[in-house]
Amino acid sequence: MQTRRIDRRQFVLGTAASLVGAVCAGTSTLEGAAAKGLVGSQLYGWGQYYSREGRKYWEHLNEILSALRDAGYHYAEGTLELQKPDENLRFAEQLKSRGLRPVSLYSGGRLHEDGSAQKAVELIVLAAAVAKQAGFSIINCNPDPIGREKTNAELHRQAESLGMIGRELGKMGMKLGVHNHTPEMVSQAREFHYNLRRTPAREVGFCYDVHWVFRGGLQPGPVLKEYGGRIVSWHLRQSRDGAWWEDLDEGDVDYKAIARVVQNKRLTPYYTVELAIEEGTKITRGVVQNHKRSRDFVRNVFGC
Repeated sequence: MQTRRIDRRQFVLGTAASLVGAVCAGTSTLEGAAAKGLVGSQLYGWGQYYSREGRKYWEHLNEILSALRDAGYHYAEGTLELQKPDENLRFAEQLKSRGLRPVSLYSGGRLHEDGSAQKAVELIVLAAAVAKQAGFSIINCNPDPIGREKTNAELHRQAESLGMIGRELGKMGMKLGVHNHTPEMVSQAREFHYNLRRTPAREVGFCYDVHWVFRGGLQPGPVLKEYGGRIVSWHLRQSRDGAWWEDLDEGDVDYKAIARVVQNKRLTPYYTVELAIEEGTKITRGVVQNHKRSRDFVRNVFGC
């Protein structure tokens, strides 16, 4: 009798499915969130502010989460812990203990190489399965840059990897959102478009980081027309005269025009404020005040 061989990938994905099967009823999902939307904060910018003061933000995480709650935020987006998946459970408990929700996590991944892509997919899927137990619903993934443009073959492998992740997350009731920075936007946003045009919309969503896409040369109108229906979450930042602004306010990006499209098309209302500092950013207020002002901006412009 011939024995059917179960490869490592089948074993890992099967384990992920078993973990998801253990999720208790009542775990928060996209469908169960508030109809008017949720507003969160990406922790990256907090890290920059704390670093300027010679402090490590993760040593003050409860302080940050309490400040976000008091400012009216619903969640904080941290990093998907791949090597120690149980840390995702611990982060969820920290959120809940401060009156916040587990909603989304951010991840990288070396998804373009035949030799490493499968391992990267497996790590993300397993970690996401644990995160699902804690109530997280969205994984935003920015494939790792490599210091040069990726070849067509590498982009093809990367798109396959994103599709695999998206399918497995879909089985768990989670969503995958592809994120980008500057490297994906070179050569008329070649990698940015490849990641979305060469993957199934039903499996691979879009984390629309409005300013990174804007900085890469694409205006919100055409982006929303082509990819708006794939948005699973937003990252929001502003600039003035090209430099990142200290809070979310009026500036180079017309967020009021974007909000009109969101409301007319009923696009996904999961807004993650991601304040950040770069050369040219003028800092006149503290991190807490800037996040309070940004929360007010989202409320006034997007209505949530």
